[in-house]
Amino acid sequence: MLPLRFPSAYAAIDAATGAASSPCIRVCRIEPGDGLCTGCLRTRAEIAGWAGLGEDGRRQMMEGVLAKRGRERFAFLERLGERERLRGVLYPLRQPPAGEGWNRSELDDLLPATARLAEAAVLVGLVPRAGTGTQVLLTRRTDALRHHGGQVSFPGGRVEADDAGVLGAALRESHEEIALGERQVAPLGYLDPFLTVSGFRVTPVVAAIDPDYVPQPHPGEVAEVFEVPFEYLMSAAHLRKVEMEFRGRPRSVLEYDWPGQRIWGATAAILYNLRRRLEEGA
Repeated sequence: MLPLRFPSAYAAIDAATGAASSPCIRVCRIEPGDGLCTGCLRTRAEIAGWAGLGEDGRRQMMEGVLAKRGRERFAFLERLGERERLRGVLYPLRQPPAGEGWNRSELDDLLPATARLAEAAVLVGLVPRAGTGTQVLLTRRTDALRHHGGQVSFPGGRVEADDAGVLGAALRESHEEIALGERQVAPLGYLDPFLTVSGFRVTPVVAAIDPDYVPQPHPGEVAEVFEVPFEYLMSAAHLRKVEMEFRGRPRSVLEYDWPGQRIWGATAAILYNLRRRLEEGA
């Protein structure tokens, strides 16, 4: 059983820090077209005057004006039937999860406690399809890549110094790898961090993707983009443990039984983590 920790319900004033309500998710850039911040959907004037609103004014702004802007910009999000369940079990966007990773104990013999971990992020994209239901967007990496070449994965990669945290990295990498635009993706929250045997601490960002989006895979990084039904991947019947040898030692890894693709390792583990959070939060 995974040691899962669920986020507490949103509070206007953070109990631990006393911080005032804020829609900021650390992805800050004013778009030239509508003059709104990419992350929080506020104007420059609204950001500048935020502290002077008072707590009631901030809450009214977030629940009224900003919520309306979000519905208008990400209209496709309303078609994601699982959105409320997901929001109830994911870490909120303004509070990325801490800790080394829920699978740390499984890697004690591979990653010493003193090992320096590299921060990375992936985008767990959910596409609401009419008729076929929600689909999970996955990629197959090119064979030539240094890390996990040829494997099925989520779009993502290392967090760079100029990224706006793990969320910014997941969005940037998704744009670079499969040309996913910022207006085509609506982030919902975070899953638990996951450690890889290659020394990465991966934070998964769960997001809705516009069903009108057409992938354009980067030829040097992505060999294929495909979708798998969300319902299929959330079923325990389709997930199995596979025994293998790694660095001369027996290991158990997770793998999904999906025709034509091997969905295993870190990707399967992240999907398992999502399933467990939904089960525990039901």
